[in-house]
Amino acid sequence: MPHKYAIKYLFTGALVLGINALATGQSGKEDKLPPPSATEDWSFKPALVTPGETYAQPPSDAIVLYSGQTDLTKWEHPDGSPVKWKTDGEAITIVPKATDIRTKQRFGNMQLHLEWRTPDPSEDKDFNRGNSGVLIMGLYELQIYESWNYNTKIYYNGQAGSVYKQHAPLVNAARKPQTWQTYDVIFEAPVFRADKTVEKPAYMTVFHNNVLILNHVELKGPMVYQGYPKYKFHDSKLPLQLQEHGSRVSFRNIWVREL
Repeated sequence: MPHKYAIKYLFTGALVLGINALATGQSGKEDKLPPPSATEDWSFKPALVTPGETYAQPPSDAIVLYSGQTDLTKWEHPDGSPVKWKTDGEAITIVPKATDIRTKQRFGNMQLHLEWRTPDPSEDKDFNRGNSGVLIMGLYELQIYESWNYNTKIYYNGQAGSVYKQHAPLVNAARKPQTWQTYDVIFEAPVFRADKTVEKPAYMTVFHNNVLILNHVELKGPMVYQGYPKYKFHDSKLPLQLQEHGSRVSFRNIWVREL
């Protein structure tokens, strides 16, 4: 007869295996997505930091993606049509409902610089104040949002400088509304094996207004609003995309260095 402790351990092990099977979806039942609030992180409020006042200039080996009106030819809407956003020659501004824009050139590992400005907060409502995003490879979102002084409430992994729904920034380095801000990003694209499984996940490092806010964070997969991110095989290079989310966010001085 087995020792009573052996029976206890066998029972405990079977229980753990059963719990793991349920957690990994091996129960045979189709998984139901959790509500959006399940991935909202309110546990850590990043400290406020006052950034410096200087802006980076493109280095000699940079691929300049936007520095004036003529650079619109380097961009398109996802359906391939010409860009319908507005430009004044210095900056390009989102036209609500005109859809996202993306680069015609594809990128993988990169150093990215861009400058952005949110509109008057009175223009936007609720969770849409200064709402946009930088979708690297069209998949991995660095959030743009009106987050100055926490005057606009949103979950911390959805504020400016977050990897949307994945990583809150280390600090809140946002400037006032209608003020130009900078992102300087180091992005390491994911690597897939021959069988299309993930060999190495993507990583991102971000400086917001010259302040380090994300330090080589591991990405869990492409951005999703509801549910949990997971990797799916994709090409090693894909377009850079700027998100249209109904707010008249402006952009200027966008450049990339391929790494």
